[in-house]
Amino acid sequence: MTLKYLDHVNLRTGRLDELRRFYGEVLGLREGPRPDFTFGGAWFYLGDRPVVHLVEVSDTPDAPTPRIEHFAFMAEDLPAFREALEKAEINYNANIIPGFGWTQLFLRDPDGNKVEVTFQETQSNFNI
Repeated sequence: MTLKYLDHVNLRTGRLDELRRFYGEVLGLREGPRPDFTFGGAWFYLGDRPVVHLVEVSDTPDAPTPRIEHFAFMAEDLPAFREALEKAEINYNANIIPGFGWTQLFLRDPDGNKVEVTFQETQSNFNI
């Protein structure tokens, strides 16, 4: 067996509308078709692939802490993305990877899941 790629991330949420806005408006993923499940949710696409699956659940305060540390997207146009984060008032931490020419931005979605967005741009392209 050979793994080919990460297919999708499935997130359970009691804040479906907030996560829809985050993954659609802030990250720029396109909401698209999903199977007619018996529960609410949404699928967000990167190109023709549904990469983020949201599953609507009751939001219970005693729900277990998520076990996922983070998931990541490779992206382009760091200045435009930073502008979108500032407009949406979303805090983030930036990290430059020496020797790779990558800049990572770490942020949290409305449910607290850590999302990494990586750019193949270095600090010479912008100010952190």
